[in-house]
Amino acid sequence: MSLRSRLGRARGALGSGLTGVRGRGTVDPATWDELEDALVLADAGVGLASSLLDAVRRRAAESGVDDADRILGLLKEEMLGRLDGADRTLATGGSPSVWLFVGVNGVGKTTTIGKLGRRQVADGHRVVLAAGDTYRAAAADQLSLWAERVGVTVVRGAEGADPGSVVFDAVEHAAAQGADLVLADTAGRVHTRQNLMDELFKVRRVAEKGAGTVTETLLVLDAMTGQNGLVQARQFTEAADVTGLVLTKLDGSAKGGIVLAVEAELGLPVKLVGVGEGPDDLLPFDPADFVDALFE
Repeated sequence: MSLRSRLGRARGALGSGLTGVRGRGTVDPATWDELEDALVLADAGVGLASSLLDAVRRRAAESGVDDADRILGLLKEEMLGRLDGADRTLATGGSPSVWLFVGVNGVGKTTTIGKLGRRQVADGHRVVLAAGDTYRAAAADQLSLWAERVGVTVVRGAEGADPGSVVFDAVEHAAAQGADLVLADTAGRVHTRQNLMDELFKVRRVAEKGAGTVTETLLVLDAMTGQNGLVQARQFTEAADVTGLVLTKLDGSAKGGIVLAVEAELGLPVKLVGVGEGPDDLLPFDPADFVDALFE
């Protein structure tokens, strides 16, 4: 199933806002207001909506475009231009590579790790999962279920154990077994900003004490929280050396503009998107498919 087919709600939100614009003749001030409203309702945010439309206005003036359908074409090009060019690959390198997953509780970190582990095994990687969220026994249990399903090893500690030590043990186990990739869960608690920074810094430092190299730190965000998730996202971005974003529940969100908003706000690329409950419903993010899905 294509990304386009999974984003019906996001397309519906933006599309309904653009319905009054499509097929209209000459563009007038009301047209620009409708476009801005549509983008804001799709959760692009007021600042980004204004920035996008300012760029479209300039391009329209330079090329003499005043037809509404052609303006929509320019908007589509501008949105794609904001997303193009980013490095969305998942970096490897190290024996093993370590990918840390950070984010608040409830955004789908553990499920994301399980689904990504499945993809990586299918691609020929030998994978170990690290249950570094030691504050919630349910998180370790869930990761263990995924490990069984995928056919990989999970390393976990006692409830309340030091998260860094669990990740370290997982890296050492992976190195001893010849595995080339460790996917490590981390706690989603946000106590204070300083506590968060200290804990994540320690986990990363300990993960690289032995054979492993942290090549990705992926911030997992729930697309359905929209702009409300950006405050917490900034905390994690400041606390950890985040390399990319994972947007979960994108199929259930009417706020597709959040993809552009988080990239603009955080300066980080969306690398993966969750588009369903199934084990194969975690996809590499493709900007062209995404923008097409919003407009068509």
